[in-house]
Amino acid sequence: MEVACRKEKNTVIVSVKGRMDAVCTTNFEMILDEQIASGETRFIIDFGGLEYISSAGLQCILTTAKKLEPRQGDLVLAALKGTVKEVFEISGFNSIFTISESVDSALAVA
Repeated sequence: MEVACRKEKNTVIVSVKGRMDAVCTTNFEMILDEQIASGETRFIIDFGGLEYISSAGLQCILTTAKKLEPRQGDLVLAALKGTVKEVFEISGFNSIFTISESVDSALAVA
């Protein structure tokens, strides 16, 4: 899994490519934890390049959202497609998180 961060409009955009499973969620969570520790509270997770997400990946996203709650933070998921989108729908996570069709549309409401 590849993770890249950039900042735009006071929002950290985290682009994820590849597969998010139990092996790599630790690295993903560590990257987000570092951003939160540095004071960031607004995130868009760009899943446009994500091919697969496991329950460990879902748990990591939920954990991050809970860490942002006391900071009045915001976590938006963007560009879900294919099986990744299906996993979010089947798990009910699509009703827990704000999901945008693209990073641009997520930024437009940021």
